Amino acid sequence: MKSRLLGMIRKEFIQMWRDRFTLSMMLFMPMMILGIIGWAINTDVKHMPTAVFDQSKTPESRDLLHAFTNSQYFNLNYHVDSYERITYLIDSGKAKVGIIFPPDYARLLKQQRVTQVQVIVDASDPLVATSAINAANALGQVGSMRIVSETLQRSLGRAAPTTPLDVRVRAWYNPDLVSAIFIIPGLLGFILMQTTITIIAMVVVRERERGTLEALIVSPLRRWELMIGKIVPNVLVAYAQMTFALIFGVWLFDIPIRGSLTLLYFLSLFFIMGTLGLGILLSTIARTQQQAMQLSYFIFIPSVYLSGVLFPVEGMPPMAKTIAYIIPLTYYVEIFRGITLKGIGISYLWTHMLVLAAIGVILITASILRFHKKLG
Repeated sequence: MKSRLLGMIRKEFIQMWRDRFTLSMMLFMPMMILGIIGWAINTDVKHMPTAVFDQSKTPESRDLLHAFTNSQYFNLNYHVDSYERITYLIDSGKAKVGIIFPPDYARLLKQQRVTQVQVIVDASDPLVATSAINAANALGQVGSMRIVSETLQRSLGRAAPTTPLDVRVRAWYNPDLVSAIFIIPGLLGFILMQTTITIIAMVVVRERERGTLEALIVSPLRRWELMIGKIVPNVLVAYAQMTFALIFGVWLFDIPIRGSLTLLYFLSLFFIMGTLGLGILLSTIARTQQQAMQLSYFIFIPSVYLSGVLFPVEGMPPMAKTIAYIIPLTYYVEIFRGITLKGIGISYLWTHMLVLAAIGVILITASILRFHKKLG
């Protein structure tokens, strides 16, 4: 019995050693997960892109802006001349924070009256919003204390307002900072990507294993017709899955739909075509269904952690951000959240559409070429 058991164990080790592909996957996967999480994930978001509408344009307003910059939480990327421009930058996602100074900011301070500064925060991402809100409130308190101290010194003890600087923070899109409103749209995009890649890759590999793919090749069907025939049913299934998931998310988690569903479904087509192309590309690399599943994990893990589905891209190091903007899911998540949470239209999202279209064309072209080469 002992010899039989040892022989069985030895056989499994030999079989595992022969399948170097699977063994490499098993050994490399934990390192990739730990590396991504430890290197790229940061919940304390700093250097948030910020738009400034300074109607005062005085040394006093510039002093407060220096304090915002020195805190390292805000990067003053945009200096605008209208409230509408701040709205556009936040709606488009180019800015996460907007700071607005009133025209009489310096005069009210000199008169020792309460002065309000408005800070608008994109709260569709609660992690980003929490960092921005806490930092803005803290800067307002520190600024008030400094102004009170300077006023007391100049006025020889005359009382000044306890909070001369009133930083009013307004959270847009998700004022209650509900995590589900941020996470669910991203998860819907990830689930759509996961199923489309996995299903098409598994179907093609399974047909190759069973020999039915070769039977289709020798049929009168052209190879591009074979590819389209594989893709179209999966597109329809992906749309059905997206519909059911969206209904479930709205019903169970009260996810708002503020924009056009027609636009969402139209832009989803570019994302779905790209993921199906990637799935076919993986099927040409994998020899078995198990390998196809393992290869898909190397797509899923970076996508879910680096695309902004769970953690903000703004908090990642520069190299991680570069990788994030190569991942198609990053753009689709911004489209999904932009339409559902912000209610924005194609004028804000056309660049995302073009990027997804370009990625889709590249992936489908590469999959067709490799599919032809593999079958030839």
